[in-house]
Amino acid sequence: MQIQHFDDLLRAARAQPEPQRLLMVFVGTELPGDASPEQRARFAQGEGGALVPLMCVDKTPEELDSFATLAREAQQFEPPHQPWRLVFAAALAGRGGQAPSSTDAEQPLQHMVESIKAGQFGPLLPFDRQGEPVHFG
Repeated sequence: MQIQHFDDLLRAARAQPEPQRLLMVFVGTELPGDASPEQRARFAQGEGGALVPLMCVDKTPEELDSFATLAREAQQFEPPHQPWRLVFAAALAGRGGQAPSSTDAEQPLQHMVESIKAGQFGPLLPFDRQGEPVHFG
């Protein structure tokens, strides 16, 4: 299944043979202090900047009916004056018919945060505020 929208990820997770837990890290952007004038101009136009993890959450696919629900919930927890720009998602598979718990998700979520800080997105799926996939490069 090709992921054309975050809701496709939800459907794919629900269709897996083992229960899943979705891991999501919401990021904002900030301009580094040593940014060039060109970088500052691009940032002022809503482009570029460094990705900064703001908040993270884990949920089973059954806890989310759509991306719109996730986005509304995330808005409630956004830091003031620092809106999230992207959400990176990954899935954690369960075993023996049991979904992973939130406790099981803590270390993988922390690893996601550290990977994002290092600019290593690897297998993470980034989505914009409309739930559309984002391609870097």
